[in-house]
Amino acid sequence: MPTSERAFWIREPGAGEIRTEVLRDAGAGEVRVRTSFSGVSRGTELLVFAGRVPASERERMRAPFQAGEFPGPVKYGYLNVGVVEAGPADLLGRTVFSLAPHQTASVLPADAVTPVPERVPARRAVLAGIVETALNALWDLPVLVGDHVAIVGGGLVGSCVARLAARQPGTTVTVVDVDPARAALSAPLGARFATPDDAPRDQDVVYHASGTAAGLELALELLRTDGTVADLSWYGDTPVTLRLGGGFHARRLTIRSSQVGLVAPARRGARTTRDRLAIALRLLEDPAFDALLAEATPFDGLPGLLTKMAVGGRTGLCQVIEYGGT
Repeated sequence: MPTSERAFWIREPGAGEIRTEVLRDAGAGEVRVRTSFSGVSRGTELLVFAGRVPASERERMRAPFQAGEFPGPVKYGYLNVGVVEAGPADLLGRTVFSLAPHQTASVLPADAVTPVPERVPARRAVLAGIVETALNALWDLPVLVGDHVAIVGGGLVGSCVARLAARQPGTTVTVVDVDPARAALSAPLGARFATPDDAPRDQDVVYHASGTAAGLELALELLRTDGTVADLSWYGDTPVTLRLGGGFHARRLTIRSSQVGLVAPARRGARTTRDRLAIALRLLEDPAFDALLAEATPFDGLPGLLTKMAVGGRTGLCQVIEYGGT
C-alpha cells in the first residue's frame, strides 16, 4: 500500500524544508528503497540551494530523480544509500547506492540501483558519486607511475582525486588549499598538503577543484611545460576571468574540462556509466575514505545543516545524513 514518507525540498533559494509525501508501491521492474544514509555535495548542492544554477544550464543540471524546477521549489540530491524492501528477489534486502534525493524512501527503476559491495560500509558508500567523479577525472587526465601530482582545492572532490592518485605507485601527491585546517585530511589520503604560497611547481599533472578563478590560475602556475590542468570545478552563474598573458602560451599549457555526466572519452567505448559507478563502489573498500566523512546529522536537521554550509559553517567533508528512526 502507498505510505507517507518525508522528503527534503528547497522551498526557495537559501531556504529548505521537510515535506510529507505519498509514496506509491513498487511496480514491475522497480524497487522500493528505504534510505539509510544520504550525502550532501558541498559544491553542486550548495549552488542549487543558493539558487545559482544558470537558466541555460537548468536542464543539464537536473538530478536523475529530481522533482520540481530550479530555482525552487525543487527536490534535489544524488548520494543515497538504502536497503531494498520491495522488488526483484535478487535485490531484496540488499544495500544499494542510487542517485535518489534526500528522502526517507524512494521507488526507483531496478536498474537505477547498484549493490554496495559487502566490504563497503553503508555510511562510506554515500561517497560513491564523488569517487565516480574522481575516477572520471583520472580517466580524463591519467596519472602515471612516478608522477608529481597537485590538486588545487582540498574539498570533497579534490580529496577523492588525491586518494586515487596516491594509489598509483611512486607518485608524489600534494593537496593545495587556502585553508590550513584541511592539512589534517591529506595525510590519511596518502598526500602532502601545501598552501598556495608554498605549493610545488613543475607538476606533471594538476587537477583543479576549488571552484574559483584564482584556484584555476594557480593550477596553471603549478604545471610543468606542456602540462595539462583537468578542471573539475563547476562555477554555476559566476563568471571566470583568467590572466593568460604570462606563461600560458609560452609554456604551451592546456586546460581540459572534466565532468561526470559522460564517461571520459578514453573509456567511453569500453565502460558505461553503470560500469563506472560499480568501479567507484569497489574503490570504496579502501578505509582511507572514512577520513572524508563528517559526523552524521539526523534527517530532521538537514534544512539547518544546508543553511550553515551555505554561509561557510562546515568544511569540505562529506556531510552524512542519517535516517535511522525516521
